[in-house]
Amino acid sequence: MKTLHLPSGREIPILGQGTWRMGEDSSQKDAEIAALRLGLDMGMTLIDTAEMYGEGGAEKVVGEAIVNRRESVFLVSKVYPHNASRKGAVEACDRSLKRLKTDCIDLYLLHWRSSIPLSETLEAFESLKQTGKIRDYGVSNFDADDMKKAINLPNGKQIATNQVLYNLACRGIEWDLLPWCRQNNIPIMAYSPIEQQAILKNSQLKSIASRHNATPAQVGLAWLLQQQGIIAIPKASNPAHVKENSGALNIQLTQEDLTELDKAFPPPNRKMSLAMR
Repeated sequence: MKTLHLPSGREIPILGQGTWRMGEDSSQKDAEIAALRLGLDMGMTLIDTAEMYGEGGAEKVVGEAIVNRRESVFLVSKVYPHNASRKGAVEACDRSLKRLKTDCIDLYLLHWRSSIPLSETLEAFESLKQTGKIRDYGVSNFDADDMKKAINLPNGKQIATNQVLYNLACRGIEWDLLPWCRQNNIPIMAYSPIEQQAILKNSQLKSIASRHNATPAQVGLAWLLQQQGIIAIPKASNPAHVKENSGALNIQLTQEDLTELDKAFPPPNRKMSLAMR
């Protein structure tokens, strides 16, 4: 699995497994655990989750999936904004650790901005890092202006990543956020990397996929994975989708492919509000 470096110097895989909407239906628990374990077997050792997903249910699914495999997993979770106070973030992290059945989270993120001062959240995150409960911390759903303010706060230069919505159909971050993050060596984690399958019916995407003996979803993921400083975290809750996601790593898009994709999914020509799901 190809990796890139966080600002701390630690390596992170560029392709992982998302868990949004896992842990919501108990009848699907075994299948979700099996899918995550298959992904681990295929080298997708980055797993992204959050206390919000299934109100802790997804973290419990992940905890079961990584039993006896924790050392090989890069574990990411996120704290609710209303829990992100100096005391609340520590307590929320402790609850997440319990559900995940581990004593440390590799990367802990603020899920989105709230009324709680970001300086307070970063102070809590730094405390968690110093006590060994997390190894790195970052943010999610921050636009370029948010990031510029954040890194100038105490502990702000320790922000390791920004997780945002990014895919062929949602390219707004390319105007300002993505260039700024690259300039500051802060990787972008792309959630909903195939726009919850909404892009897959595009005829040009299908044509490119056909040339590579691939699926449209694999081409959409490959487009992200070939970019500098991008990590993709597609969700897959069945074996076929897990294997499909993994196969994206084997696709090398040509300049002709990229030009066609730009025509089908034009990059932004102006600043846009940050898209969120």
